Amino acid sequence: MKKHRPLRQEITFVFVLLGAVIMTYPLLWMLGSSFKPVFCIFNDSASLWPSPFTLDNYIKGWKGISGITFSAFYLNSFVLVALTIAGNVVSCSLTAYAFARIEFTLKSLFFALMLGTLMLPHHVTLIPQYVFFYKLGWINTFLPLTVPKFFATDAFFIFLMVQFIRGLPLELDNAAKMDGCNHAQTFVRIIFPLLLPALVTTAIFTFIWTWNDFFSQAIYISDPHLFTVTLALRSFVDTSGGESLWGSLFAMSTLSLVPIFAFFVIFQRFLVDGIATSGIKG
Repeated sequence: MKKHRPLRQEITFVFVLLGAVIMTYPLLWMLGSSFKPVFCIFNDSASLWPSPFTLDNYIKGWKGISGITFSAFYLNSFVLVALTIAGNVVSCSLTAYAFARIEFTLKSLFFALMLGTLMLPHHVTLIPQYVFFYKLGWINTFLPLTVPKFFATDAFFIFLMVQFIRGLPLELDNAAKMDGCNHAQTFVRIIFPLLLPALVTTAIFTFIWTWNDFFSQAIYISDPHLFTVTLALRSFVDTSGGESLWGSLFAMSTLSLVPIFAFFVIFQRFLVDGIATSGIKG
């Protein structure tokens, strides 16, 4: 058994490495194509190495569309992401604390209804939400994408934090009560600081989902000055002149991955801790 174990490990490593190559090949192809002249992208599509090498795609892509530079799209995305992260972190943590630590009437029913929203397709509520936000005059603003986050609309993060809080000793709450703390003081002084791994996990997933979101942003935003990175990328293949700017698209798509990759690498340890300690368990 011990003699065959290294061979099995080597075979497993080869399959994992092969899978990694298959998964990363599209990204490597996009990265290589971003440095190729436009006429070489599809004529020499098999080659990952750019030959000849050029930075024109990045220069032209950063100039943006309709006279709006790509830095404006980045700023719009960062503003949207910051607001959604703040909304989810604050509202979901408060709601999770209520479900985990406070006893109130019909608590189990409300918790079940909250979990039920996880199985409700987004497209079912899309039209009623759009009509509601249209009557409020919020179309072509970030409000439909950010304001709901401050009302704990993401049940997944609530469930994540509920599981995390349930894993914290009740003795902490009892000690806080003995010191004269009410629920608000207990949450702010005791629970919220201990929630850091779950909060960072929420922030990471919110960042990735919001940054990559195209459908919701395309529904509510049509003003180019409010375009996020994802909407701006779509504009490169839907120009007014009917021309697809593939080189600029690949260049800016490569740059659009940098914030996600950096955010994930910086907070990776907290992400693992948040998922492991919350347990995502029943």
